[in-house]
Formats: sequence, C-alpha cells, structure tokens
Amino acid sequence: MYHLTIQTHFAAAHNLLNYDGDCENLHGHNWKVEVTVKTSTLDDAGLGIDFKILKKKTNKVMDFLDHKYLNDLEPFKGVSTSSERISKYVFDELVDDLQGSGVIVERVTVWESDNACASYTAD
Repeated sequence: MYHLTIQTHFAAAHNLLNYDGDCENLHGHNWKVEVTVKTSTLDDAGLGIDFKILKKKTNKVMDFLDHKYLNDLEPFKGVSTSSERISKYVFDELVDDLQGSGVIVERVTVWESDNACASYTAD
C-alpha cells in the first residue's frame, strides 16, 4: 500500500461551545492541515495521485474555511468548532471530492498549534 501526504494551512477564528475556559471566547488559530491518502495502484507515471491534484482538492476546502468565523459556517452551526470536528469535516469533503480518483482518504490531521492536533480516520 502506498501512502501519500500533503500539508496545507488556513487561518480562522472560532470559539468552543460548552467549554469552561479561555477557548470559549472568540480566538483564532493558524491551523496546519495534513492529509494522507492511500492506494495500492500506481498510474503509468508511477503516481498514486499527482500531488498537484491532491493539493488543489484540499485547498478548495481550505478556501472555504480560510479567514472565516468557523462557528458561522453551515457545517458547524450549533456545534463546537473543535479541531476534532474540523478534521472530520475536511476528511468528509475530501472523500466526496476524491471519489473515482483511485485513492482513499486515510487520515486528516488538524494542528491548532505546534503542540496540539486532532486526527480523523474512517475506522
């Protein structure tokens, strides 16, 4: 099995709901997002998927999130915009967008700081 990983980022504001602490207040992060896909086959060029294609599809999701107040976005209405929920949202969007590409989204990791991240996988 081949595993391919790209990294990108977005900046946005949010606040956690049902949380007792500073993060219940409006604040922002420069999130780093890491996407890993897997495939057992390679194309004629020896690629599982062109990194350009994977980056383009991932950056489409980043554009939706970038420089927004995440709590106002429809996918997060009424729920806490935790790194866990953001990682699942990115994962689900990429699963839909990469259907038929020959790769399977394996993991999305969202880093809210250099020392803290959350990942989502399908299993």
